[in-house]
Formats: sequence, structure tokens, C-alpha cells
Amino acid sequence: AKKVRIEENVFQHVYGKSFEVGKALVEHPLTKGVGFTGSLAGGKALFDLAQRRPEPIPVFAEMSSINPVILLPESLSQQAEKTAEMLVSSITLGVGQFCTNPGLILAIDNPALEKFIAVLSARIEASAVGTMLHEGISANYVAKLKQSLAQKGVTLEGKSSAASENVAGMPAVASVSATNFFTNELLTEEVFGPYSLIVKCKDNHELRHVIHHLKGQLTSSVIGDEHELAKNTDLLQSLQEKAGRLIINGVPTGVEVCPSMQHGGPFPSTTDSRFTSVGVDAIKRFVRPVSFQNFPQSLLPGELKDENPMNIWRLYNNEWRK
Repeated sequence: AKKVRIEENVFQHVYGKSFEVGKALVEHPLTKGVGFTGSLAGGKALFDLAQRRPEPIPVFAEMSSINPVILLPESLSQQAEKTAEMLVSSITLGVGQFCTNPGLILAIDNPALEKFIAVLSARIEASAVGTMLHEGISANYVAKLKQSLAQKGVTLEGKSSAASENVAGMPAVASVSATNFFTNELLTEEVFGPYSLIVKCKDNHELRHVIHHLKGQLTSSVIGDEHELAKNTDLLQSLQEKAGRLIINGVPTGVEVCPSMQHGGPFPSTTDSRFTSVGVDAIKRFVRPVSFQNFPQSLLPGELKDENPMNIWRLYNNEWRK
């Protein structure tokens, strides 16, 4: 705060051992907006509290996303091993504790996919086990992983050989048919940690059906060459309805702070898909527009005075000027 010459008390850290602290902060009449990163249950609870206030306030909660990665068949047949190497690095990055972790992989079932799964599983088995951020996250990952692997039709393809069932942060990958995926809502939920589920689709039609079945996401990625992508523009269009950031031939982990970043998406990834929690536009969550009409120059803020004392770019009569 001192470095940028603002009040020292602008930034505060309030420590608490229960949800009551967050509840009290959201319900306090001086609170005018809330930012949150965490679980769907936690974000939805804070959102509901804020809407029940005498004066409702906005809650910008970043919550649950499985960030699907679609592997197009022609590209996969040419670079199954390279794609597997790229994805294992993303799945295990930071012990899988990135909100953009690729938790779902969609592909058409064929020999190229089987080769991809074999390579990915081998790399996962050779991966190190990491310590997760705290005991609660660790326990939740162990429980959610066990629950996912127990579902009908889910096959464990590989897990870290350096781990046991009681070790937190155990990288794992599993597979399931699209048919079983459709009929099990639990498989669409986030498992926060180094885990990814591969959905095997019979054909292009079933692949699109899976995409249509998905909830809102922070990201969606597509791996394919330009020729193949040109034949799947409808798929890319569908993904625009599902996610805030679309990625071609890359992984979703790695979020750059820049003007073009959109780190947000439809529910349940966030509570308001119009905003981003990373990048230049993130500040727009906590400001509101005010219009000054018929004000004399002496009463206008410096940003709006005709002489532009702050020498900033401004939209003046529909033209950008300085």
C-alpha cells in the first residue's frame, strides 16, 4: 500500500477457522462486493448470502471447472505421444491445484486414442507425488478421486507408482465411455487435483453430444491441425457457449495477466460470465460507471476535464484522443 501511496488499511487479512468469518464479512452492511476463489459449495453459499441481504451485492465467485480438452482424430493419429506429453505436464502442474487443470479429455475411440492413453498412463505412473496446499484440499482430493473411480464404467488407466491410497497429491488418469458419462452427473463434477478423466466417444456425433452435455467452464481446448479445425467450426462454435477462453493446440494451465485474458465462464465455473478475475479488465468487477452531465470544468474529475491534465487516452466525441 505504501509503495503505491494508498491508505495502509486498504488491504487486510482476516484469519478464521470457520465459515462464520466469511459469512460475517459478506453480510456486513459496509461490504459492497465480494471476490471468491474456491469450491462450488463455498461460492454458491456466499452468493446466496449476498442476495439475502437487505441490500444485495455482487459476488464474483470462481468455482468449479473441469476444462475439457478435445482431441481431434487426424491430429491425434499423427502426434499421440507428443499430445500425451503435453497434457501430463498440465495435469500434474502444481499438484493439479490450478483452476484451469485439464480434468476432462474427449476423443473418438480408435487405435490412436489407445496409444495416447498408454503413453499418458505411463507418464502419470512415473510422476512424482506432491504435497497439496492444506489438509482439507488433500482429504477432498482423496475422497473425490475414490468416488470418481468407483463409478460405473470408469477404468483406472494409471496412477503414480510412487504413491499409496493414503498419500495426497497422487496423479491419476481414468477413462469412461461416453454412454456412461452421459448417465452419471457426478462425472461432470470437478475433482480438484492431478486427475483427468478420458471420455471415449464412438463418433463425431457422440463427441458433439458430450460437449452439449457439459456445464459452464473457464476454458476449453482443441488439439488439431488447421485443416481439421476448418472442418469442425461447428464444434468451436459450441465451445464458445460453454467457456470463457478457447485454446487451440495448447493446454489451459498458465494464465497470463494481460489485456486479452478472460478468466471466467458460464456457471458453475463462475457466478458472472461477463467478468474476468485475471487481467486488466478484472478491476471492472469492483467499479461502477458514473456519468457527469452539465458539470462546469472546475467540478469535473481530472480524467474528464477538457484540457486533459492527466494526459490520458479518452473517447471524445467518438474519437480516441490524448
